[in-house]
Amino acid sequence: MKSSSIIAFLLIGIFFACVAAPVFGADQLAASDFQAGSWAKVIDYFNFTRALAASQNLTGPPDDYHAYVYMTYVNTSGLQMLYEGLCNITFDNNSYLTIPMQNFLMHYKSINESRDVLVDSSFLMLLAFNETAQSLYPDSPNMYDNLWSSFSLGFNFSNVFPNDTFPSMNTETDIYPLTNSSDGLTWYWGMTYRDLTAVWWQTYISPDNQTYSSRPFALTTYDELTFNYTLTISPDTHTATLTESYVIGRMRDLWVFWDWGFIPMYNHYNSTGCYRFGVQLSNETIYDFLENNQIKMSIVNFQTSTVVDRNNATVGTYSNTADGQNATDSDNMVSNSTVSTYASDGEKILDTSFGTKETYKLYNYTADPTETTFDTYNSTTRTARIAGFAGNTNLLTYQMSSLRYIPWIIYDMNPQLYQHAQDSIANITRADYLYIIAFPVYSGYRIEQDPMFTAYLAAETIPEFPTALLLPMFVAATALAALCIRKKRPDKARNQTNL
Repeated sequence: MKSSSIIAFLLIGIFFACVAAPVFGADQLAASDFQAGSWAKVIDYFNFTRALAASQNLTGPPDDYHAYVYMTYVNTSGLQMLYEGLCNITFDNNSYLTIPMQNFLMHYKSINESRDVLVDSSFLMLLAFNETAQSLYPDSPNMYDNLWSSFSLGFNFSNVFPNDTFPSMNTETDIYPLTNSSDGLTWYWGMTYRDLTAVWWQTYISPDNQTYSSRPFALTTYDELTFNYTLTISPDTHTATLTESYVIGRMRDLWVFWDWGFIPMYNHYNSTGCYRFGVQLSNETIYDFLENNQIKMSIVNFQTSTVVDRNNATVGTYSNTADGQNATDSDNMVSNSTVSTYASDGEKILDTSFGTKETYKLYNYTADPTETTFDTYNSTTRTARIAGFAGNTNLLTYQMSSLRYIPWIIYDMNPQLYQHAQDSIANITRADYLYIIAFPVYSGYRIEQDPMFTAYLAAETIPEFPTALLLPMFVAATALAALCIRKKRPDKARNQTNL
């Protein structure tokens, strides 16, 4: 191994060891919870999986690992929706990391054949990119571009560079409590990673090179990374629509490392200029640097589904673009279109619509520091080949380690589907498709945008929602937020969601 790589790994160990774990409270999760109409909890997901592992003769996470996860659950109209958002993971050395991890499961009966359908959708990463002359797809990251995966891994650079103001790993997680409309057909919730510190790793996704650089390319801080959700159930059309709203907060600081010798060298960019070891080098700001180097931003997600017939046999699925092209493990531009997933006999089970929100808002902080005005630009969305991302097992270690336990919750949610889910759900190599939403005009400013998922289900007759439950539900949600995470008002979450 090259000496520079060894130094990088040693530094990473130092960064990780410097972070102290916060104290969280956690609720218990029981199988009976999935008979309820709705709830919201923060649980230690690894405790949950260890208990299940002990009862089923499985291997669970190490005893000193804890994963605090915000969960919301809605069970109505023939639909079970379970959302999971990671707060943080703690380890035996009292260190912790916060990786933005978001996942939702939907279970329902298909509208024609009354099959069990299980859909899983996961946020994988932020991916910065710079296009090259060999780029295959304009304004969309691909294997011939320069790519940087943006992960927050719990590093603290301040002890390594005492003469500069590096951020400690103090990312806070805000939750937006689960609330609903008076008829119980529309539900709101969300989560924000605030003051997010992330490391950029140069990443390669070509068939011949599925790896990443062991030396961090950059360190950056974002105001926030927010996920807001609105679930709307329509008994008349037998559909459930889940709108997922993204907010990528502006970048405040960027440290670009250009030499990992005995003393790592870097340039520090912020809104006032470029600095090194506390000395200003130029007036080039962080936004100038990103614009001059044409660095753009994108979001990578993957989605998979399982269909089970009445005889408990797995039914194959396939996904097509609106013009009939295969969307699985292939490159297709779908910016103003829809990807539909079908059972093998042609029964439609899910639409993911990108055309409804093919634009995004960009808030230019340089022109308007209050971020009250915005310009609108076109985003690009593309399904992508899976192997290049799935092959980065080292880069995605924490994501894969956590995702592998997601099917375990289905044992309590629906035991009959557990084995089917274990074979496919949360396994990126078995995804229906992987898709990338790219924001070509960026410069490090705040972005807002949202796609939409529509499930086709055999909706049951909708009972009148008991409005008398609204106050207790709100009080419980508020208490939950105050228990372990700084709470924001529920109406803020609703205002941030683009319907």
